Amino acid sequence: MIVSRQKPFTDILAALDGVSRVFVIGCAKCATVCKAGGEEQVWQMQERLTEAGREVTGSIVIDEACHLLRVQRDLRAKGEMVRSAEALLVLACGAGVQSVSAGTDKRTVAGLDTLFLGNIRRFGQFEQRCSLCGACRLNETAGICPVTLCPKGILNGPCGGMDEGRCEVNPNAECAWHQIFTRLQGQAEAGPLADTTPPADFSASRRPADLKLDT
Repeated sequence: MIVSRQKPFTDILAALDGVSRVFVIGCAKCATVCKAGGEEQVWQMQERLTEAGREVTGSIVIDEACHLLRVQRDLRAKGEMVRSAEALLVLACGAGVQSVSAGTDKRTVAGLDTLFLGNIRRFGQFEQRCSLCGACRLNETAGICPVTLCPKGILNGPCGGMDEGRCEVNPNAECAWHQIFTRLQGQAEAGPLADTTPPADFSASRRPADLKLDT
């Protein structure tokens, strides 16, 4: 999921400088799980904006704010509420903000900072597990990503600074390659790890902005 957090309210107000009427948009998916842009946070944001002297013309929590057509459809359903607003405040990830801005000529303000693609460890705790590099090696590394979990992004085993399985850069963390080798040893059917891994082609992460995947 995309992990995000709300910007400081002072920053949101600064981005709304000169705006008196605001329509607030949340996301029912990732931003809701992060407690950054769900129904509760949208309601709280409306109250704070009102206290700060802004008029809130309305709000909506879109099922998937990154879905371009759904965003346009749902905003059309809000009709006059959206039209009467001077700006749209979006409590969603960067993709959600851009979905909204693509379908309107109104000022679109991002209310969240998008942090990373992560896993949910437990309620309210997230950890980064993928760097969206476009050159996935998880089949070779027992489902553990060294590009993300190793601070140096090393692809061919631990660096010389590993000490008793701990990371040289962050001694509080287990070395990513120590985790990989340990997991591979526990997988009886796993094949041998290649002696060397070719350099990653990270140009694959620089995809065209409009990408159609075969389905």
